[in-house]
Amino acid sequence: MSLKERLMSDFKESMRQKDSLRKSVITMIRAAIKQAEIDNKKELNDQEIQEIISKQVKQRKEAMEDFIKGNREDLVEQTKAEIEILTGYLPRQLTEEEIFQVVKQVIDETGASSIKDMGKVMPAVMEKVKGQADGKTVNSIVKQLLS
Repeated sequence: MSLKERLMSDFKESMRQKDSLRKSVITMIRAAIKQAEIDNKKELNDQEIQEIISKQVKQRKEAMEDFIKGNREDLVEQTKAEIEILTGYLPRQLTEEEIFQVVKQVIDETGASSIKDMGKVMPAVMEKVKGQADGKTVNSIVKQLLS
């Protein structure tokens, strides 16, 4: 079952279960996918759909930081629930330790030795962990190891 089919199936199930939060999150994902398909004039594959979902997760994490600063606990809880729903459609996320190992390996492969080599390391790491790690986390680990 493709990711698109799974989203449609889960959408129908959320309607049956009267799960309004899951229904609205899936509706937003499907709208973003549809918009990307219109913009690119082609049907998206599962990897491209996962990239869209990853962007949605990133947006919600950034929004959640603002909600925390604004003492909006109600919105923080809702956003956490949305992130949980979205991550269910992504591949298993790597732990910081696993990311650390990948970064170390890439640094060895590229011969990077200082923070100036970050431009060599980041693209190679992001290619290896595509869809499995947040760029912000990877960036901080790369900085830590190159400093």
